[in-house]
Amino acid sequence: MDYYPGDLKAVMDRDPAIIDEEDAKKYHTGFRAVCMYRKSHELWLAGKLEEARALNFQAHEETGCDIHPGATIGERFFIDHATGVVIGETTIIGDDVTLYQGVTLGGVSFNKEKRHPTLGNRIVVGAGAIVLGNITIGDDVRIGAGSVVVKEVPPNCTVVGVPGRIVSRNGVRVDMKDVLEHNHLPDVVEDRMDRMEVEIEQLRTLTESLKKNKEA
Repeated sequence: MDYYPGDLKAVMDRDPAIIDEEDAKKYHTGFRAVCMYRKSHELWLAGKLEEARALNFQAHEETGCDIHPGATIGERFFIDHATGVVIGETTIIGDDVTLYQGVTLGGVSFNKEKRHPTLGNRIVVGAGAIVLGNITIGDDVRIGAGSVVVKEVPPNCTVVGVPGRIVSRNGVRVDMKDVLEHNHLPDVVEDRMDRMEVEIEQLRTLTESLKKNKEA
């Protein structure tokens, strides 16, 4: 297997669990998935589509990660855990991007066109997050674990929730109490349920008041 120095450096810099470079080369499924993708992409660009797809299949069998050989991925790409990561054919990813396990960069069209996301530089996508469609995610964006993003996100934002919404922009909190790590997220659904309970209680109070007035 060919090992790509920039991606190896990303593993060494971003994964404190790695013992040394040999450990990364032999046992880090994310790094192995990225290296196999790089080779399959070279084959894809050379018109060797069958070989590219065969290597893609092998990578999926070995690492649990499915990166289409047609995807375009920049330097120092890091997948922390490969299992469940899916990256579609027309995805474009910039430099210094980090994905955690279970991330999907998926399409929403059956047409042969640009149908997958474009990610800028220095983006972090938390575990289990889903980014769908031909949308652009700007530089230095953080997407929280479990979020579903279906709209464009400007640079320097943090996005959480289902559907994903911006909770900070340029370091300034937009609607939430905490600055978020990808694994420390507010429960957007729970917040909405709490607000609904308050509104229901207000309606109940109003109904009781109207009933008393009518009886009087």
